[in-house]
Amino acid sequence: MQTESLVYFSSRSGNCHRFIEKVGLPATRLPIGEQQNSIIATKPFVLLLPTYGGGGSKGAVPKEVIRFLNIKSNRQLIRGVIAAGNTNFGDAFAIAGDIIAHKCQVPYLYRFELLGTERDVQRVRDGLNAFWQQKHH
Repeated sequence: MQTESLVYFSSRSGNCHRFIEKVGLPATRLPIGEQQNSIIATKPFVLLLPTYGGGGSKGAVPKEVIRFLNIKSNRQLIRGVIAAGNTNFGDAFAIAGDIIAHKCQVPYLYRFELLGTERDVQRVRDGLNAFWQQKHH
């Protein structure tokens, strides 16, 4: 049984939220907006987030995700990252995942475009289950 969790951020467009709903695993959504307090993680998690901006690394990670990861106890529990992006950004496709993986020293597990395909959903679901099983052996 999976006791680890999935934490995600989805902007008002809701693309990542719809993706998470399709994946069907338990997940906690980070609050939207500057004025909202962030959540405190209580167990190891994989972070799923969208990539913002027009293709550069500046502004690629949503401010809400930065605020969440600026909490030391949250950073200590991150185990991997999954990012959404737009292939129109070329080399910067889903670069938010690269930035988080590098800064937090965790594996970049998967990247997908916009809403993700059914194949992406299946790969993320299966991949997360396998990832958490490996962490226990």
